[in-house]
Amino acid sequence: MKNRLCLLLCIALLAACSPTPPASFANTDLTGATFAQRLALDDHHGHKRTLADFHGKVVVVFFGYTACPDICPGTLARLAGVMQQLGPEAERVQVLFVSLDPERDSAEHLKTYVPWFHPSFLGLRGDAAQTKEASEEFRIFSARKEVEGELGYVLDHSTGAYVFDPAGRIRLYVKDSASVEDIVADIRLLLKG
Repeated sequence: MKNRLCLLLCIALLAACSPTPPASFANTDLTGATFAQRLALDDHHGHKRTLADFHGKVVVVFFGYTACPDICPGTLARLAGVMQQLGPEAERVQVLFVSLDPERDSAEHLKTYVPWFHPSFLGLRGDAAQTKEASEEFRIFSARKEVEGELGYVLDHSTGAYVFDPAGRIRLYVKDSASVEDIVADIRLLLKG
């Protein structure tokens, strides 16, 4: 009996000393990744923005362009749904839409397009060189494809979003097929710390 009690006490102590298991995310965990560390572009109000401007918030970074026929508006709509489900917690989340199309996506155009999905969303843009630098830093693929009609060209591009924790560390990759519920659950984990 005494041995059994001692054994149970040892098991309880070992369980109490074991580290807390890491958070289990629904989306792809990128904790410790060494890319996507720098971003310096103008927002749609004309202010220079960096990732450091948003420390203390979960930041979602999505690359796209306003003339995108399907993926970009669908992703922005899904992220607006995330903000709605987060309720008051949404104040601690910042969505950044980074334009891959500096030729057509002026600050004025981004200013009308991006906040249409949610008033807190910011559109970021740069010139061609800045856009290329940001794309390379975030490992974003983008290729111009000439098409018939009014658009003249479309961009084939990477479709996922990156999520940073409140300390400014890259933590997640969210596929364009991720559900609102999974994104909300992951953001809440990051907000808890």
